[in-house]
Amino acid sequence: MKRWLGFLPLAALVLLGVLFAGYSLKRNPQVQPSAMVGHPVPDLTLPVLETGRPMSVRQAASGPVLVNFYASWCAPCELEAPALMRLKAQGVTLIGIGYKDAPQNNRAFLGRVGDPFAVRLLDRDGRAGLEFGVTGVPESYLIDASGVITAKFTGELTPDEELRIIAATRR
Repeated sequence: MKRWLGFLPLAALVLLGVLFAGYSLKRNPQVQPSAMVGHPVPDLTLPVLETGRPMSVRQAASGPVLVNFYASWCAPCELEAPALMRLKAQGVTLIGIGYKDAPQNNRAFLGRVGDPFAVRLLDRDGRAGLEFGVTGVPESYLIDASGVITAKFTGELTPDEELRIIAATRR
């Protein structure tokens, strides 16, 4: 009887694995939580990267604009940089929010990969990320002319998403 009790933790682990596998098979990885879509830009104040002076995120993101959360420590953010530069070249206004990052690292990152942003804000403690509903970086939010979030893009921007952003900001 005591030998059987020794296998109990292993049986529990196997059961958890089966349950997780079942959940993973039913979950659609394309579905991204977008709780803020349809809501106004959060009313926050963040420091500007260059000056440290506070700026209202609502004021900075008066649309149509694309707000992009990025970080110097984020490898996908570096891979996304050319897409953001293409959007800038197409006339899209971009607002960058450096997420959980030091100002000097932020400046070095933008110097290395290019700086597509009209305004650069800092979210050192991640508070703005929480207000927007950021699940990871890079993450972008499309803001319309009335200051409402109309779309959320998680991860690197795809070519199709780039076209959608360009079309939405030209209306």
